[in-house]
Amino acid sequence: MRAELAAATTRLRAAGVPTPRADAELLAAHLLGVPRTRLGLLDAPPDELFADYRALVEQRAQRVPLHYVTGIAGFGPIEVQVGPGVFVPRPETEALLEWALGALPTAGSAQPVLLDLCTGSGALALALAHDRPDAIVHAIEADPRALAWARRNAIVRADAGDRPIELRRVDVTDPRALVELTGQVDLVVANPPYVPVGVPIDPEVARYEPPGAVFAGADGLSVIRPLIANVTRWLRPGGAVAVEHDDAGRPAVLELFTATRMFDEITAHSDLAGRPRFVTARRADRMEE
Repeated sequence: MRAELAAATTRLRAAGVPTPRADAELLAAHLLGVPRTRLGLLDAPPDELFADYRALVEQRAQRVPLHYVTGIAGFGPIEVQVGPGVFVPRPETEALLEWALGALPTAGSAQPVLLDLCTGSGALALALAHDRPDAIVHAIEADPRALAWARRNAIVRADAGDRPIELRRVDVTDPRALVELTGQVDLVVANPPYVPVGVPIDPEVARYEPPGAVFAGADGLSVIRPLIANVTRWLRPGGAVAVEHDDAGRPAVLELFTATRMFDEITAHSDLAGRPRFVTARRADRMEE
């Protein structure tokens, strides 16, 4: 297996994969059904598996996203299934998940209502439901392909014993969306499309992931701008919101929250790598102007 890993690393490095050795090991661990850390402890696998392994490596060499090749992406305490038609959840978004769990009312108080906008695979909503089974979680997605992945993942998590989430196909930029939730939501989280059109992106994203989950107009705000306007309506007074943004988008998102004059505690957050990642705010307890 050592020689196969070396050959796979060489192939992936030649293809421009940023982490060739790690990806070679992760693909082998996936195929063998073991943690990556145990690869060196295994006996030599059957020869017939090598052909399967090389096929996986070749997919990755074509810059197919690693998680599309394996079909699984880890996110916080859970795993979700992913593939063509849905955005792969990123580890960087786990910082938003951690903040969201801390922002929720203490378990045992009134049942909190959560809203996950642009849910994609459902990863964020399902992770929240896993850690807070007392919550009512609404997961919102406009793209039917992505929603199909979210439904699949919701079924798997419900079968595993997690509280079911409420999945809905809704355009979060529609000012008439979810009127029944007006003033009812305790926490809104959103990882929307936010990359400005024309910004260079990795081949994995450019070639394979759905553009509608990535790009958001010339300034990257074509979804975030109307989304924030809707959030002011959905949140109850004192409710909290977190919106992920592009690396360069922090000042604009801060300004959008400030300009509504409906939020307090507007705060910028970075991920574990220190990169600008999301903005949080709390719905002010005052009448709309």
